[in-house]
Amino acid sequence: MFTRMQILETLIDVDNQGQLLPGLASSWSNDEDFTVWTFNLRPDVYFHDGTLMTADAVYKSLSVAFGKPTPFSKDMIANMEVVSEYSIKFTLNQSYRPFPSLLSNYTTAIVAPATFGKFNRIKTLIGTGPYQITHFEPPHNITTTRFDNYWGEPAVIENVEYVTGHRSETRALMVRTGQADIVYNLDPAAVSMLRTDSNVNVFSDRIPRTTLVKLNSGHPILSDVKVRQALSLAIDRKGIASGVMRISNISADQLFGPNIRDWHIRSTTDNATNTISMSDADNNPTIKNSVENGDLLLNRKKAAQLLTDAGWLVGEDGVRYKDGSPLTLDMITYANRPELITIATAIQDQWASIGVKLSVHMENVSAIPSGHADGTLQTALMARNFANIPDPLGIMLADFSSKEGGDWGPMNWQNEKVFSDLKTLSHTTDEHAYKSLISSIMQEVQQDVPLIPVMYYVQQTATSSRLRNFSFDPYERSFRVSQMRIAP
Repeated sequence: MFTRMQILETLIDVDNQGQLLPGLASSWSNDEDFTVWTFNLRPDVYFHDGTLMTADAVYKSLSVAFGKPTPFSKDMIANMEVVSEYSIKFTLNQSYRPFPSLLSNYTTAIVAPATFGKFNRIKTLIGTGPYQITHFEPPHNITTTRFDNYWGEPAVIENVEYVTGHRSETRALMVRTGQADIVYNLDPAAVSMLRTDSNVNVFSDRIPRTTLVKLNSGHPILSDVKVRQALSLAIDRKGIASGVMRISNISADQLFGPNIRDWHIRSTTDNATNTISMSDADNNPTIKNSVENGDLLLNRKKAAQLLTDAGWLVGEDGVRYKDGSPLTLDMITYANRPELITIATAIQDQWASIGVKLSVHMENVSAIPSGHADGTLQTALMARNFANIPDPLGIMLADFSSKEGGDWGPMNWQNEKVFSDLKTLSHTTDEHAYKSLISSIMQEVQQDVPLIPVMYYVQQTATSSRLRNFSFDPYERSFRVSQMRIAP
């Protein structure tokens, strides 16, 4: 929230297409094998306490950050050193092509040395952004005021307040009654209501987030790829998209959506259809069946056959059994995103049609990484954010390059070809070979089904009619309030 509220900033910024841009670093360079990276800092950048941002300050900030949780392994960094007053260099233990994208993550935001107290504990948050904190009441409220000595384009709106609103209908009422100028994460019912209000503007934006079913591939049932493929084929993605989300063309047939270039297997039709062409499907039996059949009933027939081939036979109660044990699974999901429990219930019904008995449990969002860590998780429905590291290679290396997987990625999944290809990809300099490896990796991931994509994500946002210049950041790094203004 501190980066979204534009209090804190990172060395690297990201545009709407996920391409890296200069942030607090004005430029960067690397050696031939992507092991040495040098970042040149912007001069004349001031922290909110009036002190100058130098390489020493950046070094201090990142040294503390690297000692805390980040979405990447800090073991890759062998050394970090100050080269000059406005230059800092990183030496890595291995080649790592997407390294700059890691420094766009909010965990690496730069704070002033005075931020830290004893034992490097944060005593007051001092950033470089166009807004500075005036009041903080976690987790319910952050109040900010404009920082007039900001290095970039100054903000127009003087004061901005962030307030949590736990229910979608509550947020919708807040924007209708003028209690809020912007509200995020609206459910379909709230969107339908707000579209009829002339004093409210509603925005729908595709973002690099995919609703997925996380699978424990080490589970006795889910270790069989035929079972994983069957579960994927049995899901009515179009029905969920139109019936639950009330949005067409967001069915997810692969991990990354069409807005994530290179990593989405392209269709010969318009990208908005989110479909796979037959030329791509020829190399992937799971997708090929989906494309050729097209009809949900035929997909489920194929799913049923896969389960039968795997030894799971239908009992008198409609549930499948193998060696006397029923095909039963648990799924956990969470309330932070209001549509998830409805989607989980729909999947429960759809899997029942092929003889799978699914129990759905609403948990705190932390139950997913906790279940991954202690091995108790079987399946989980989640909305996976692929924007934390804007280069998908960083995400793949973190989550898909070892059996350990990731909290929000595969679990107990073993695929040596993918592991090897990703390692090669991390230091490949030939662009043709780079794209060819990506295609091979993604087809292998689709075939092996360590995760089941369900739908691509659309962020539903509403603003008051008095707000001008609103734009949504698809990488969810910033609310971009500094670019907005209030109509007189």
